[in-house]
Amino acid sequence: MEEGLLLVGERRRRWNEIGEEVKRLGYIAAPMVAVTLSFYLLEIVSLIMVGHLGELALSSAAIAISLAGITGFSFLLGMASALETISGQAFGAQQYKKLGIQTYTAIFSLIIVCIPLSILWIFVEDLLKFVGQDPQISLEAGRFSMWLIPALFGSAILQPLIRYYQMQSLIFPMVVSSSMTLCFHIPLCWALVFKSGLENIGGAVAMDISMWLNVAMLGLFMKYSPDCKKTRAPISMKIFEGMKEFFRYAIPSALMICLEWWSFELLILLSGLLPNPQLETSVLSICTRISNELGAGRPEGARLSVIALMLLAALNSLIVSLTIFPSGKVFGYIFSNEKEVVDYVADMAPLVCLSIITDCLQGVLSGVARGCGWQHLGAYINLVAFYLFGVPIAAALSFWFDFRGKGLWIGILCGATMQSLMLAIITACMNWEKQAAKVRERLCEEESLLGDRLT
Repeated sequence: MEEGLLLVGERRRRWNEIGEEVKRLGYIAAPMVAVTLSFYLLEIVSLIMVGHLGELALSSAAIAISLAGITGFSFLLGMASALETISGQAFGAQQYKKLGIQTYTAIFSLIIVCIPLSILWIFVEDLLKFVGQDPQISLEAGRFSMWLIPALFGSAILQPLIRYYQMQSLIFPMVVSSSMTLCFHIPLCWALVFKSGLENIGGAVAMDISMWLNVAMLGLFMKYSPDCKKTRAPISMKIFEGMKEFFRYAIPSALMICLEWWSFELLILLSGLLPNPQLETSVLSICTRISNELGAGRPEGARLSVIALMLLAALNSLIVSLTIFPSGKVFGYIFSNEKEVVDYVADMAPLVCLSIITDCLQGVLSGVARGCGWQHLGAYINLVAFYLFGVPIAAALSFWFDFRGKGLWIGILCGATMQSLMLAIITACMNWEKQAAKVRERLCEEESLLGDRLT
């Protein structure tokens, strides 16, 4: 009898702890969802504005943004995610100045990476024609990509700044800057697309200006706010000394995120090879934006946090899916006036809802991987799940069984499900005590090396 009461009491205590953790994470996660959505809504707003110019404008902008994501934005986001490991652990160990130095190191490293990427973007038109894309789409997508180059360099600064604030739980500055940027971007994009004569190119120019506005606001807050005083560090040679450590985590982190991101963007590129490429590309781009951006949130945590985060992810996916499922046609009209596009989007709504569920779950599990520093393992999982499992299924269903756009989406959904299952198994088997010991050991070694350099 006593054992039963003790067991009930232990379970009640554990659920109380989980409830408290849900509350704590909710205070951070809710504003971070707003920040993430505001950032990605810059792309969506540009697509919405450009989409009302016609199918060609929408499909070419979708191709350009997708290719920019594949060859640029995803790579920068992935590399910057290395800070979630090294800076998160440094801040937890109260090595506050190190956080500022690591942020500068990441910015400098990513700007260097942007140089060859921007050269690649100049030749997007030729690249698309080479792989068999529609010539008209290739021409317009190439022009759009060239005008996005300033946004690429802005992202190289913005992504490390976001991690700088996120690791300190300074969410308010990001909420303010991203919200102000979005409010500025909407009328700016409308004016540049419909009133300036730039038409679809106006969507790219608006993204450039808005990206740098966000960078400016976050940079000024970092420099002058007393909240950043303890983590603000002077620019010195330590920036270059930390590049080796940064790239050691940045490269596998980039591979982990890019392998997943590329699989979804591959849908849009492959859709350009289907019959009626302007329709297929338009619809797949709309569905990809809805799924990826509404399934926001990539936090990291330990054992109790993982349970709480999974509950939040489940609740988030349920709410969003119940909103999207009956509103498929509404989302179609947001992006296009073409009835054929709107009807196709409505047919895809059930698949989009399933994708949101898997995206929410894998977002939590992938965050655990980055927080713990085993991005290399996450990269292998994404390689197997998407490219050895999901993409072959997508190609078979789309081209052999003539499912077309739906076949591409079903295949990638299968890959995302496999990814979530594999990450869940590894997370469930995680030895958290051993993981914490590894982190302490690494930080002690870095402190020892720093002391040796000073002496």
